[in-house]
Amino acid sequence: MLVDSHCHLNFPDLAARLPGVLANMAGNGVSHALVIGVSRPAFAQVLGLAEAHDNLWATVGVHPDDPEAEEYTQAELEAHAAHPKVVGIGETGLDYHWCKGNLDWQHQRFATHIRAARATGLPLVIHTRESAADTVRLMREEGAECGVMHCFTESWEVAQAALDLGFYISFSGIVTFKSAQALKEVARKVPLDRLLVETDSPYLAPVPHRGKQNEPAFVRHVAEHVAELRGLSFEAVAEATTDNFFRLFSKIPRPA
Repeated sequence: MLVDSHCHLNFPDLAARLPGVLANMAGNGVSHALVIGVSRPAFAQVLGLAEAHDNLWATVGVHPDDPEAEEYTQAELEAHAAHPKVVGIGETGLDYHWCKGNLDWQHQRFATHIRAARATGLPLVIHTRESAADTVRLMREEGAECGVMHCFTESWEVAQAALDLGFYISFSGIVTFKSAQALKEVARKVPLDRLLVETDSPYLAPVPHRGKQNEPAFVRHVAEHVAELRGLSFEAVAEATTDNFFRLFSKIPRPA
């Protein structure tokens, strides 16, 4: 059994062929998927998918890459987090690739999400791009307690800092790319009990589907590659990452 710990099934390309996407998941042994909230307008779609399917779950948050996005207050995040199918806060974090200049708004948005996660006890889903030092600094300053560094592409030192704060490290299809040699080394080092796999679909399809539309079924290729890097069986990595997912997102009932 596998779990896709981060996907965007509400995005149009996947939503338009959802029955087939879900069938492909089942055919590849992917039992659950976490559908990630990235904006206020999209949250209804994300929650609707989670409510309609027993094996889909949702998060609530506002992505850091849009300065014009309508914000959530901490109280609003906490209220949405009370829904039984909402199991995490985010996607949140910092992004200095798409956003330049005075980024106080981005830091404040991240801090609001961290505070909501602390208040609700739900894990954070953190995005960081070209912003690792400030991401870790704010995590420390705001007392971030648990969550996942999603689609991890940073150094081992950044991974260690996140692990020291109690976070999990999630690898996407990027780890399968030939050019990602430094990231492959990080994937070898992360403790097996703190490791997750994801697709971030519809983006970042792993080898052998690179360049095509990604989907949760392809998380199998990520797990297979991580297993190869670590000299483990696919079954060992699948079991560990699935167990880690249900331990972190503990609001989700663990299958028998």
